[in-house]
Amino acid sequence: MHSSLPGKAAEIRALLLNLIDTLPEGAALPPERELSARWNVARMTLRRAVDELVIEELLVRRHGSGTYTARPKVAKWLGMMGFSEDIRRRGMQPGSKTLEFRRQKAERAAARRLRIPVGDPVLTFTRLRLADDMPMVVERTTLPGSYVPGLEAEDLSGSLYELLTNRYGIELVSGTSKLEPVMPDAKTAEWLNIPGTQPCLALHGVSFDRRERVFEYTSAVYRGDRYAFTAELRMTPTLRADAKGL
Repeated sequence: MHSSLPGKAAEIRALLLNLIDTLPEGAALPPERELSARWNVARMTLRRAVDELVIEELLVRRHGSGTYTARPKVAKWLGMMGFSEDIRRRGMQPGSKTLEFRRQKAERAAARRLRIPVGDPVLTFTRLRLADDMPMVVERTTLPGSYVPGLEAEDLSGSLYELLTNRYGIELVSGTSKLEPVMPDAKTAEWLNIPGTQPCLALHGVSFDRRERVFEYTSAVYRGDRYAFTAELRMTPTLRADAKGL
């Protein structure tokens, strides 16, 4: 994911990414004061860069303990339905406003998620998703650039999945998602028109097409006061047999 941090904070982000690459999963980062002295940077600037990597799930904070490189979390299936279709089924009118749109080269994290080489072109954009003109979701999406030639910001006013299918022949057939509670950062809270103390739900996922390619990585923040998730759960034959033996 491309950084929205200015100047010095963006430089510190790059140093943090290099540091993360040298550490195993679950390893503790050096203390904040040590990194500030090492890189000759104000602790507030360092904290901003760390905050962004926490949002991107490359780092995790543990209260009273420190900051650690992220461990993989168990992905929970939540279903396959785009925002626009979901909102229409609720009887509301979906809307979308493109907030950011960038072309860049894939960093290591994005390359791993999309299963493409580091340095390949990617498109990263942030959209505010609306229901009856009410802000509901801030959705950050990254696509491999080679899959969507000619895609522009003005193309993103409607359903992304419909656009990908109709223009590029990319059809969503499967995906994995994980859901977790978060507190919004200042920019996300402003976009969603909520206070910074309003709990939210973050959904992170990858989508696969019929060629079994990862064509999308999405990290979305949903208003906790306006959105709920449901999941259909089915017992597999193996689990059903095990349950009978209990």
